[in-house]
Amino acid sequence: VQLQAYGGGLVQAGGSLRLSCAAPGIIFSIKAMGWYRQAPGKQRELVAVLSSGGSTKYADSVKGRFTISGDNDKNTVYLQMNSLKPEDTAVYYCNVDYGYYSEHGIPLVGAYWGQGTLVTVSS
Repeated sequence: VQLQAYGGGLVQAGGSLRLSCAAPGIIFSIKAMGWYRQAPGKQRELVAVLSSGGSTKYADSVKGRFTISGDNDKNTVYLQMNSLKPEDTAVYYCNVDYGYYSEHGIPLVGAYWGQGTLVTVSS
């Protein structure tokens, strides 16, 4: 399963971007939807996660600036990023932990990654 993430780009410091990521398939459950990022030379880190119960968790570095949300009808997770800083520059990956039916009707569950979208914040 390949999730598609969109919305990255080049923005000046203080600007905003909105990332989106849709989970494909005939979905029967979603456990959690999240965003991670990986800056050059650094490990991938959690940015924000949204659980099926609606609770959210954010990295301290993005609290108050980023907002994660989900649209269950569209099986899509969003990340609204405001007041962007140069240190937010990274490749952003979505990750969705969910269950779906294969083309043969077999129920499959797992956590799947998007292909990554580059966010560059200039100073």
